[in-house]
Parts: sequence; structure tokens; C-alpha cells
Amino acid sequence: MADDKTKVGGQDRTRINLSEDYEVRDWCNSLDVTEEQLRMAVAAVGDEAETVRVHLGKK
Repeated sequence: MADDKTKVGGQDRTRINLSEDYEVRDWCNSLDVTEEQLRMAVAAVGDEAETVRVHLGKK
């Protein structure tokens, strides 16, 4: 299902969606990582933002 941009918040902030360019860009900026680093982290630990932060040593 496509990302409904009219529904934001909640789970949308806790998951990293790698199929939306703007989300990849925003997460890379937020976590101060490259797109490759972000994709590798999500591949390693899943798309939950908090888990990715811990994996990247950002928290």
C-alpha cells in the first residue's frame, strides 16, 4: 500500500520507510549518516527507528 501522506504521526515516526526518497533524505539528515549506512542499518536490524539509532550508536 502506498504511503498516505495525509496521515502522519504515530507509527509513521517510529518506522524508517526506505521506499520514499524524502523519508530516506530526512532520516539520513536526522541520524547524520549516508544513505548507504542507513540502508545497511535497516537491513541489519529492521525498520524501527529506535533500534536503528542504537545500532548506529546515535543514542
